[in-house]
Amino acid sequence: MARIDDPKTAAHLLVVLDHHEARVYRTEVHGAVPMSLVPYDPHGYGKHLHSAHEWTDGKRPPERKSYYEAVAKTLRGAEQVLLFGSGTGRSSAMDQLVADLKDHHPDVAAKIIGTVIVDAHHMTEGQLLAKARDFYAEHNGK
Repeated sequence: MARIDDPKTAAHLLVVLDHHEARVYRTEVHGAVPMSLVPYDPHGYGKHLHSAHEWTDGKRPPERKSYYEAVAKTLRGAEQVLLFGSGTGRSSAMDQLVADLKDHHPDVAAKIIGTVIVDAHHMTEGQLLAKARDFYAEHNGK
């Protein structure tokens, strides 16, 4: 099975992202094993991540900065990145990741070729990967 961090080739990556987890897949490799990244949660609050040292407007606690840093590090070296997420604006982890990458990792942000809103919780891994492969095929003219 292929690994995401295989340095032999630059990958076309799919990131399926929410506020709880980022699953990263190599879309060009069938049978690829996803890498899963989750925000550090030292107190076991799960979806109620909070830090008194990070900005919040009182509506939704922000993810830990380390979460976005881990995603950025994972995406470094990718040829192209496609993001799948749900929600819009501040409720969208995908939109927040894109903003963070543009601010702190513009080289990685430049590799993003698309953002797609999906209902990932009701799609199988196979359906997500098929949708990503279709997107890449259309985008890359194959």
